[in-house]
Amino acid sequence: MGTFYVENFGCRATQADGAAIERQFEQRGLERAAAPRDAQVVVLNTCTVTASADQDARAAIRRIHRQNPGAQIVVTGCYAQRAPNEIAALPGVTQVVGNSHKHQLAEIAAFAPEGFPAARDPEFSAASPATSFVPVARLAIGEPQQAATFVSDIFAHTELFAAPVFDAANERTRPNLKVQDGCDNRCSFCVIPYVRGQSRSLRLDQVLAEVNALVDAGYREVVISGINLGRWGRDLPVGSSSSLVNGKPGFLASGQTSTANDQRLEFLIHAILDQTPLEKLRISSVEPMDWSDALIGLVAGSARIAKHAHVPMQSGSDRILRAMHRRYRPWHYREKIEKIRDAMPAAAIGADVMVGFPGETDVDFDETRQMIEDLPFTYLHVFTYSARPGTPAAAMRNQIPVPVARERNRILRELASEKKLAFMRSFIGKPLDAITLNVTSQNGSGEYTEALTDNYLKLRLKGRHAANHWITAEIDGVEDGCLVGAKKGR
Repeated sequence: MGTFYVENFGCRATQADGAAIERQFEQRGLERAAAPRDAQVVVLNTCTVTASADQDARAAIRRIHRQNPGAQIVVTGCYAQRAPNEIAALPGVTQVVGNSHKHQLAEIAAFAPEGFPAARDPEFSAASPATSFVPVARLAIGEPQQAATFVSDIFAHTELFAAPVFDAANERTRPNLKVQDGCDNRCSFCVIPYVRGQSRSLRLDQVLAEVNALVDAGYREVVISGINLGRWGRDLPVGSSSSLVNGKPGFLASGQTSTANDQRLEFLIHAILDQTPLEKLRISSVEPMDWSDALIGLVAGSARIAKHAHVPMQSGSDRILRAMHRRYRPWHYREKIEKIRDAMPAAAIGADVMVGFPGETDVDFDETRQMIEDLPFTYLHVFTYSARPGTPAAAMRNQIPVPVARERNRILRELASEKKLAFMRSFIGKPLDAITLNVTSQNGSGEYTEALTDNYLKLRLKGRHAANHWITAEIDGVEDGCLVGAKKGR
């Protein structure tokens, strides 16, 4: 039996793609290896959101080729879609498979000249898939290229490619299901639309089937995610969301006929709550303009939805937001966050913030810092701008010196740490619901089990507890960035 290993880089969407690749190999009868050095086929599922992400992928290729020189190394993902020639020239790489052909990756790997054993299986299809592949137009003829490259126009790609994925540290506890891919926005700094294509959604019946299968397998919490999750359903035909599901009419939020409102994230959430017995649904990042009053009310009003809102901010400067081509103004953003906090006083509220965007002045940065100080954030993901080839921002003047951007990053991270600590301390002496994870450890106070609260805080729960159970904990304190508590009623 052939063996494979998939190594993922980057966001939850990339991890979900990696899970779907694993499913492809398993359906062909291959076995997952414990580590890259043990696999016949190693798939590197890459990210390209920053220059350091590209560098991490290249370092991994060199490491795997050194440790396992006989392995068939297949590079896929966003970096493969953006710069296939660059990757194809690297020693050890046998195939480069862009996001455009990721849904056929196992088939492509099987037809490699020195493919894994499944390629020689008489029951395996004898027809090579290569005849249907269209090379990407921007590949330069005559450049060094050792590896076979399978990349085509990502904007012609209409399939949504995903499978449930599990946090590596807490496997079999909190599956993540990607229900949307691609992005129709054109933020000036972002390369993602050019490597993931147009926004596309997993059909409602498919979402419900996946969630119900996870519940049947014993999972109590599911995270739904996407590249631009708030756009779920906008690409689906009107009324398609209310099609038959398992022989029954689909859920209609209005209780009447289907409309364009069926194509919104709120409708999907209603359907999951109505047509699955899932105990807890957690919603991943949603853009500010998609946090409608209806969505805020839905999340706030259901005990089955985790009290957690991640709302990308990027900048508090109106001038910088306009240069970024973001579709909201600072006052719009502030209003959304205040509405969320008013509706959910105990919710975790997080944001993505970028520093060092071209032309960002001290005044612009101070507007961002001030907005963060003013708003009730409980955590931040702070990024330093990284120029991505082909994006409008990469050609802008006044690129910010790296030391300046790094200092701004440090200032915001320190501010975020202070706000997070204050938020955690506000729960001392109070009860919080949490799901137990499958990690137990020990410190000077004794044995504890890691857990995650409904409002997205890490919890060290005293004692040993079975994984994947919702419990109520009494919070005793804060230690090393985690809540500390005991199961209530013990």
